Amino acid sequence: MTAFQKYIQTYLEIIPSENWLEAMRISGEKTLELFQGISEEKSNFAYAEGKWTLKELLQHLIDAERIFAYRALTFARKDRTELPGWDEEEYAKNYCSNERNLQSLIDEFDVVRKSTILFFENLNPEQLSQKGIANGNEISVETIGKLIVGHHLHHLNVIKERYF
Repeated sequence: MTAFQKYIQTYLEIIPSENWLEAMRISGEKTLELFQGISEEKSNFAYAEGKWTLKELLQHLIDAERIFAYRALTFARKDRTELPGWDEEEYAKNYCSNERNLQSLIDEFDVVRKSTILFFENLNPEQLSQKGIANGNEISVETIGKLIVGHHLHHLNVIKERYF
């Protein structure tokens, strides 16, 4: 198993059911609940030096979902362009999310998640099975959808374990 396959498998294993679209919907609702219960002051908390604040973590979830959804869109539409990887740490250096109001991040996440769900709900089996190359690795549209869910659940677990 390659490093990429292990990376993907780690996320796929934490999806609680076969119905990954429902898991996507539920994890989005849990995220909204969680962040709506956080004060503006608490949203600037990082559990250790050099770690992301809660606002930065939410921005990471938003950015990652947009990137993964773009990859899925590209491959579902049979665009064979190889897509680059992305450096989450470099993105984090340029977030400026701690300067934002927490509610604006919550609103952005809500819109992005709703858009992602609508996109995946309306793909047919052929589109879900399409594959492409991202960051040097072949991946299917359906696996990208599942990756969105697993990656998201991973970070929700980190929040529960390390921020509260």
